[in-house]
Amino acid sequence: MDRFDSGRSLSPIRQAEAYWTALLTGNAVPMRSQIDPRGLENILEYTFILERIAPGLARFRLAGSHLNKLAGMEVRGMPMTAFFDPASRDQITAHLERVFAAPAVAELSMISKGKLGRTSLQARMILLPLKSDLGDISRILGVMVSDGVIGTTPRRFTLTDDQIRNVSDVQRPPQKVSEPEPGFAEDQSEFRPAGRHLRLVVSRDD
Repeated sequence: MDRFDSGRSLSPIRQAEAYWTALLTGNAVPMRSQIDPRGLENILEYTFILERIAPGLARFRLAGSHLNKLAGMEVRGMPMTAFFDPASRDQITAHLERVFAAPAVAELSMISKGKLGRTSLQARMILLPLKSDLGDISRILGVMVSDGVIGTTPRRFTLTDDQIRNVSDVQRPPQKVSEPEPGFAEDQSEFRPAGRHLRLVVSRDD
């Protein structure tokens, strides 16, 4: 997990999350039509779009080349659970349903154990809910990255950790307020009016 912990392999996940978060309006999730591939251009190979087809079940509408390499085939049209071992599929089904229904953001950690000539392969995934053109939350923008040699395919994963956050707990990044340049900043000390300096003049003429 060192590379994941360092953030290098997690960069596509963080980029997708930042892109999606910037499209939030209050608690309303973005529309699928708002997702512009140009905004994700440098991470498209890890990116996918899911479509909800039944409670807890979603299939790939679009998928980048990295997912195809992990599966050893074109994954478009396949259910997302195809990437997981049977022991993890009930958990994945539950997480998918929460992403759609809450709605929520799910971040998953997985491992594909080394056996039958394969080396151990770690992976991370993020699931970000989207509205369809009809206004229902039935799409997901996702990213999946793996760390290690893919080797013999297909690779199937066991879920090892998960983090689920309701969209209502996700905050848009605050707008930056421009600070004055140091050379133009004014002294903010309290204003004190100048005191009056009066001198009594006594006439001795009378």
